[in-house]
Amino acid sequence: MASQPQINPKKQQELQLQYTNFKNTLQQMAQKIGDMEQEGEEHRLVIETLEPLPKERKCFRMVNGVLVERSVADVLPALKTNSDGLKQVLEEMLKQYKSKQTELDGWKKKNNIQVVQP
Repeated sequence: MASQPQINPKKQQELQLQYTNFKNTLQQMAQKIGDMEQEGEEHRLVIETLEPLPKERKCFRMVNGVLVERSVADVLPALKTNSDGLKQVLEEMLKQYKSKQTELDGWKKKNNIQVVQP
């Protein structure tokens, strides 16, 4: 029975730390992506609710923690702009996540890392 070569404990600890950092970074990115998706969905629902309403109808919008009264005609363009911005940021975050995932996969291959799930 051939045994696997032993790894220096210090090197093993260093690799474990790097792996943990990769996983934590990916987890944080996934959390932010989830938050962005939820916010985008909220914007979409509000836009769908406001679009059929008369443009002069009053509505309320939270701006920097202050509730302000506006008309649908004032709020709708701002919501659409924010929604488009969220979509762009989300796309960029997804690219960054995929890039980091690819970097992790390359690192695991380079260092011959095999993850064992308990």
